Amino acid sequence: MKQYIIGLDLGTTALKIALFDEDGGLKGVVTKEYDLLTPKASWVEEKPEVYWDAFKSGLSELIEKCGCDSSDIKALGISAQGETIFFVDEKGKPLRDAIVWLDNRAQEQAEKLTDKFGNEMCYKRTGQVSFEACWPAAKILWVKENEPEVFEKTAKFLLIEDYFIYRLCGRYVSEGSLLCSTTYWDIITKKYWSEMLDYLGIDESKLPEIMESGEQVGAIENEVAKELGLTTNTIICTGALDQAAGAIGVGNVKEGMFSENIGAALAICVPVSKPTYDPNMLMPLHYFALPDVYMMHTFTNGGMTLRWYRDQFCSLESSVAELTKEDAYDIISKQADTVPAGSDGLVMLPHLAGSLAPDVKSTAKGVFYGFTLMHKKAHFARAIMESVGYIVKRNIEALSDMGIDVTELRSLGGGSKSPIWNQIKSDITGKTLMTTKSTEAACLGAALLAGKAVGIFDSVEDAVEKMIAIDKDFKPDEENREIYETGYQAYKDLFNSLDNMFDKY
Repeated sequence: MKQYIIGLDLGTTALKIALFDEDGGLKGVVTKEYDLLTPKASWVEEKPEVYWDAFKSGLSELIEKCGCDSSDIKALGISAQGETIFFVDEKGKPLRDAIVWLDNRAQEQAEKLTDKFGNEMCYKRTGQVSFEACWPAAKILWVKENEPEVFEKTAKFLLIEDYFIYRLCGRYVSEGSLLCSTTYWDIITKKYWSEMLDYLGIDESKLPEIMESGEQVGAIENEVAKELGLTTNTIICTGALDQAAGAIGVGNVKEGMFSENIGAALAICVPVSKPTYDPNMLMPLHYFALPDVYMMHTFTNGGMTLRWYRDQFCSLESSVAELTKEDAYDIISKQADTVPAGSDGLVMLPHLAGSLAPDVKSTAKGVFYGFTLMHKKAHFARAIMESVGYIVKRNIEALSDMGIDVTELRSLGGGSKSPIWNQIKSDITGKTLMTTKSTEAACLGAALLAGKAVGIFDSVEDAVEKMIAIDKDFKPDEENREIYETGYQAYKDLFNSLDNMFDKY
């Protein structure tokens, strides 16, 4: 009898639910989108029931689509967006809409935390390089100061994975990969940071129990199982931060491996066997989804830059794509492939919404430099792709300065679907880049953790060996090495030269 595992990826504007068999076969996947609420500038919220209803309808559609017996679904694991926080009462009912990770209302509270503890202490205790408005500690402080009636009635402060686990099996549980960016969890002791809790005016009783990723929490509750069309045979398991789950979903579980995820953002994940701090306090340190393993993790602009280009300059390509049932990005990639490496001297800075680690500059802007009468539209598409490759190389360089050597790249996300972009990244970094056959990395990573939790696999490493297969590998073309070394240096020089101008204009 086959055993099945559900991987649930709770994303920012959509969730995905995928069903896998015990051999790693993807039986089906369903996506459900939802609209975020923006009641004020810099506020981003969501109604908790919107997440739950999307999950419920998506799960029903998935089971019908796959035609499996729900009693054969052994486990459910979760890949979750970070920093989205829920405020629930003593019965587990939300007291207000969830405050989404994108929300930046708590600027003043983040400044208070900085004044109280300092960014050096923040980095030492939590792995985050500074106190920011998006971190849950600042959001809790904002609610305390601006919605005191909600703060007083809150029995538990939960992240989105915690909330779903509670809804499914009635236990308040969290795990380190999600907790480390709250800035109230100590990344070294793996306990709540008591001094921060005292400052926020809460205690551990208002926070979930801490477990590792990939552990059993409990069977789904009977009434919930009936509501969802499942049975109590399904065990709910701790999952991981979406980027950690995605890294596992492409087999990135060892030191020396580097996974990059080009979606709207470019996310970087590099497992390390011990806590490794950047002396320049630029590279954040996260807890990984394996016990006592850590992860260098950061993100910055990625696919959103190419999307901006598509939306603003590629109406013809989009129309052709609609008529031919192609993807507009595939057409753009083919155009970029007609341009030689280095884009004939055209260099781009893709920082349309500022730059993050390792070159932190919130005022950074997008720049095209070096275009002449000879440059055509396709040059600009390729320059954008190369600029993201330069960011990947810049991260590898920063990690090397910390003594972390990268030997292999794994690519996931929408950007990994472009062979041309993959080859560009391989050429720029001088590293072999691999893609995997599964296209649902975050869901698969969550499923692997759940499968390990219920004993289908002996370990996550065993699951990776069994369930993840390489699709293609892209080896660096030595003929392009010198060209890209020149282009990379030009990228760095351009960024540094414009540092003061970014602040002025």
